[in-house]
Amino acid sequence: MDMRTRSQDEDLARLRTDFVGHRIWRSIRQDGRLGDWVASLHDPDAGIDPTVIRSGPGALREALTEERERVRKIKESGDGA
Repeated sequence: MDMRTRSQDEDLARLRTDFVGHRIWRSIRQDGRLGDWVASLHDPDAGIDPTVIRSGPGALREALTEERERVRKIKESGDGA
């Protein structure tokens, strides 16, 4: 396993640990290589959008953090569950 693969595996593991309300995975491109970073919502308390897709782990982390914030704001306003 090369360093890049190890780093990406570690990024994936950290995202899965930090965002347990989502199923986080990598898409597979047509050429068989790993593609975008994807988060599928499994816990409505963890986000709003059912699927979040970004090109890298940092961008996905940022988007999922924003998802949490959106849920928090809805709950605070009394419009949510």
